[in-house]
Amino acid sequence: MSRIVTIGSAQLGPIAKDEGRQAVVQRLLALLRKGAEQGCDLIVFPELALTTFFPRWYMTDPAEVDSWFETEMPNAATQPLFDEAKKLGVGFYLGYAEKVEEGGATHHFNVGKYRKTHLPGHAEFEPERPFQHLEKRYFEPGNLGFPVFQAFGGVMGMCICNDRRWPETYRVMGMQGVEVIMLGYNTPRFFAPAPGLNHLADFHNHLVMQAGAYQNGAFVIGTAKAGVEEGCDLIGESCIIAPTGEIMQQCRTMGDELIVATCDLDICADIQKNRWNFAGNREPDYYGAITASKGVIALFAKIFLYDTMIRSIERYITGCMLC
Repeated sequence: MSRIVTIGSAQLGPIAKDEGRQAVVQRLLALLRKGAEQGCDLIVFPELALTTFFPRWYMTDPAEVDSWFETEMPNAATQPLFDEAKKLGVGFYLGYAEKVEEGGATHHFNVGKYRKTHLPGHAEFEPERPFQHLEKRYFEPGNLGFPVFQAFGGVMGMCICNDRRWPETYRVMGMQGVEVIMLGYNTPRFFAPAPGLNHLADFHNHLVMQAGAYQNGAFVIGTAKAGVEEGCDLIGESCIIAPTGEIMQQCRTMGDELIVATCDLDICADIQKNRWNFAGNREPDYYGAITASKGVIALFAKIFLYDTMIRSIERYITGCMLC
């Protein structure tokens, strides 16, 4: 018997800086109810779904920074969302900024049960930018890895925004048999370090998610916060991607919008077994470079030195032959 899960991707339009959490929750509730009407078992909301994308501002007052974080979940503002989801029998993924006390220290993370691993942006004010992207200032990398969960009759995983650009994100979950990857993002169209790539923002967004889905035989539910938010143009094109890498559904607007797809999880098992067969085809003995070094400089230096030595020997041998 097929394992069917009906999943909604609930895109949000811009959230103003002064828009309170209670107002945002009302928007989430509207999407949740619409999803329930369409038979959704699960709805995926975006990254930082409760507030504007606050890392675009440089802040030095710790109290101001902390005002954007949630210290408990659910809380007074979000309890209505949890209550309605329970009433409707619909699960949801919600991205929010988390502040927790662990080991006597205060930590800031970019979600709850899964914590964003790959933080983009920068840590100090950069005046040349039209807006800041200070995730490295306000957050620290997540410390939970890439866990998967048994839910909705399948194997569920989560990641956040920039995580989607890294193949390791999908593969670590893929090695645990993941079948649905829930993924929220807030992505500016303007990329200050390499503005020549701006015109490819939508293409790259889908490229990485489709590749991750196909290479691991999993559904990927990519959900954006979209539109012009406080002067920053965020890409949209939220989508639901099949384990074949094909886009099943895609948002067409830059505002609050729900798309829904019926996902047969048995397709994942079929592709994982017959197309990839990790156990029979992977060669992990040769993948050490992926985890042996954080960057490529040291490894490149060794390769370059080895290549230089070989070329020098070749020139020496050639010289001797000419003699």
